[in-house]
Amino acid sequence: MQPLRNDGSGASKQPRASAVSRDGRGPFGILLASDLWPSTYGHQLTDGARQPKSMHSLGRTFATVAAVLIAALLPSAALAQDDGLVREGYFEVRSASTELEDGVHRLDARLQLILSSEALDALSSGVPLIIELQAQVIRVRRLYFDGVDAEITKRFELEYRPLSERYLVRNLNSGEQDSFATLYSALNSLGRIQDLPLIDDSLLAAGKPHRVRLRALLQTQQYPAPLRLLFFWRSQWQLKSEWLEWPLER
Repeated sequence: MQPLRNDGSGASKQPRASAVSRDGRGPFGILLASDLWPSTYGHQLTDGARQPKSMHSLGRTFATVAAVLIAALLPSAALAQDDGLVREGYFEVRSASTELEDGVHRLDARLQLILSSEALDALSSGVPLIIELQAQVIRVRRLYFDGVDAEITKRFELEYRPLSERYLVRNLNSGEQDSFATLYSALNSLGRIQDLPLIDDSLLAAGKPHRVRLRALLQTQQYPAPLRLLFFWRSQWQLKSEWLEWPLER
């Protein structure tokens, strides 16, 4: 089994506004979520009948809680087969720019996404991770406080499939999906945002100056309440970059 690793687009175009920041492992013998509750992944029961929908939902919740608790509470068992170091993880927006094309502001960005040890263990145990991009379009005012005209969220799901030993990256906004052989290639793809539609220029106040800011974070709100409480107290799940800001050319 291949190990998990985390080695850290013809229309006329307007001038680009940009900003630059200042500055694998495989499963470790941890019980997979699919082993804890096979029906969660669509397997049939031994009598040939599928579980009721309510039990399916319960099973998925149980599997998620169990897998993440194993990864979070027993990290030393997994790290014993690695280099013995606990990785805290690190997210950074290294550069970003927007370009107006056919009335739509499109985003290019380069991110550095380093997952923590606990996030890696959860991923290898069958728990999908959600990486979220948050953008704000801010109207610049001279005699008053600046105001947020628009907030945009783009979400990407990263999932490991142990049977095929592949990593799936799914754009939850568009439904597009890609498959990768290694974690490095999956994270590298996630870190290269190219020609992503951000906002229609017609939605912004005409003739007013604006700026854009962007950050990336590991989203945990999709998990059950007990896990969210656990993550609140564990720094390895608090992965969030600083805001990177630049002027919006119109």
